[in-house]
Amino acid sequence: MARVSGRDHDGDGSRATPARRVAVDGVSKTYAGDDGPVHALADVSFDVTDGEFVCIVGPSGCGKTTLFRIIAGLEEATDGEVSLSGDPVDGPSRDLGIVFQEYHLFPWRTVRGNVGFGLEQTDMDESERADRVDELIDLVGLDGFTNSYPPQLSGGMKQRVALARALAVDPELLLMDEPFGAVDAQTRAMLHEELLEVWEATRKTVLFVTHDVEEAVTLADRVVVMAADPGRVREVVDVGLDRPRERTDPGFAEYVERIRGLIGE
Repeated sequence: MARVSGRDHDGDGSRATPARRVAVDGVSKTYAGDDGPVHALADVSFDVTDGEFVCIVGPSGCGKTTLFRIIAGLEEATDGEVSLSGDPVDGPSRDLGIVFQEYHLFPWRTVRGNVGFGLEQTDMDESERADRVDELIDLVGLDGFTNSYPPQLSGGMKQRVALARALAVDPELLLMDEPFGAVDAQTRAMLHEELLEVWEATRKTVLFVTHDVEEAVTLADRVVVMAADPGRVREVVDVGLDRPRERTDPGFAEYVERIRGLIGE
């Protein structure tokens, strides 16, 4: 099931020019520290095209989470701008679906209640909401758990609920911050497969933050490699491998070593 997202062909067989969905332009972030200003990010710039899956990796302290929060509209940049479909991001929006490492599910709501929460704030009628929730629960493979509560679910299942909830309002961009960091390796591998299936089905633009280089190479069309002190883009690596990707493939190992080398510089 190989596909290069966001790079569809025109009717004449030529490649269409992908639309720029996300633009990070010259983003810098400075905090006031006890010993003077702390420069968390410096002149970070990159684009994400429509339907593309992009991962952000880098060493500890490179500002990945700060950058994520700025893109999500949860924090303001000191300089520069983030835009979504040409409009500046100036706060949280329904155009941004967010999945964190912590599930942030409502323990008193069922799977159905959690997935449908965002839809309750829209003008969608009750029947449409029910159909949308059923569609998403099926999409993430949670049929049979509709009426279960979060304490009854495994970590992987909770994260699938969080993913379905983020997709419910049909956002333009899906932002994921270390979403599989709290699950075991076997569950993570399964979630990788399921996430790619969801991505193929929805054609969403995805920006995924991770510290795991192998995870990034497994998932991404491109990998934004960041450096620290201050946080900045060292290089953007195009991953030219068909999907599904096998970690035993020599080409996979070459990308992993290349990105690890960039992080270690």
